[in-house]
Amino acid sequence: MRVCSVVGARPQFVKAAVVSRKLRDVGEEVLVHTGQHYDEALSDVFFEELDIPEPEYNLGVESDTHGRQTAKMIAALEPVVEETDPDVLLLYGDTNSTLAGAIVGSKRDLTVAHVEAGLRSDNWEMPEEVNRVLTDHASELCFAPSQAAVTNLAEEGITDGVHWTGDVMYDAILDARERSRRRSTILEQLEVREEEFVLATVHRAGNTDDRSRLASILDGLASAPLPVVLPAHPRTVSRLEEYDLWDRATDELEVIEPLGYLDFVRLLDAAERVATDSGGVQKEAFFLGTRCLTLREETEWVETIDCGWNRLVGSDADAIRDGLRDGWEPESNPHPYGDGTAARRIVRLLETQFDAEGSERQFEVPSLD
Repeated sequence: MRVCSVVGARPQFVKAAVVSRKLRDVGEEVLVHTGQHYDEALSDVFFEELDIPEPEYNLGVESDTHGRQTAKMIAALEPVVEETDPDVLLLYGDTNSTLAGAIVGSKRDLTVAHVEAGLRSDNWEMPEEVNRVLTDHASELCFAPSQAAVTNLAEEGITDGVHWTGDVMYDAILDARERSRRRSTILEQLEVREEEFVLATVHRAGNTDDRSRLASILDGLASAPLPVVLPAHPRTVSRLEEYDLWDRATDELEVIEPLGYLDFVRLLDAAERVATDSGGVQKEAFFLGTRCLTLREETEWVETIDCGWNRLVGSDADAIRDGLRDGWEPESNPHPYGDGTAARRIVRLLETQFDAEGSERQFEVPSLD
């Protein structure tokens, strides 16, 4: 079995790490980095910290409009697929890299498999929503992280090849939490103590590219009763400077450079709560037992809302302030995203389709039901 795995952004590096370890024990993997996150702090460091082999191919596709970036990825990825001739094209998440892989794979005689299939925010203004829906409809294998995701797929007529595997991010965070506690010194570097600071991340274009929204988020974060640590995404830094908000942000918040994955996990694990517009961080916070305020009006991780670990506050300064000051407690501590063995389950499912020579192979796959 030869698998071509396509990654391009931080969450995909993390997910691919746990799957790649299992995959390379039983088959051959070709890892392709599209270059979507090309800053070393957002890319290379993840491969180093998570023990992911260096990608065999780096397509070097950097920032551009969504359409042009996706088109460049398609053009660069297709020759790689032709050269490596994989049995499976393995895709992660909902980025432009994911959609580019789905388009290339759907045009060729190979199986397209989507990790994190079935997630829906129902907000078609988000590029990620377009990417994830189109990718699911182009995939022969849909690996769903939750039962809700399975239901979403069924409502769109996708039932063949759908498997509830659990969430590979759960696998990854369990490993990363222990590594971070052993290796990270970020708390000491920042001179913060556990449960005595708020962690914040802001990077989505809907928040950063609208001055009024970004200013309102700053207002809300500045009202926190605890110090706020903000690892600043390059896009966020650019917009803060462009909108003349940089001095205000650095005066009222602890703005720091982007972090390596283990340092970030250590902060997320230790924070009293987190405010974020990242889908991945919402879920990581849930796994680590850190309360979360989501700086959006919707989320694909509805289970975290239902059980009380996550609150939607959008960019409303008053809602953010209340969420940071309110002593709200989660209602329950469920496990809707599996048991922390999703990577093993995904690899076993792939093996049911192909062995090393590409022929059929059948055996029982552990069930989450």
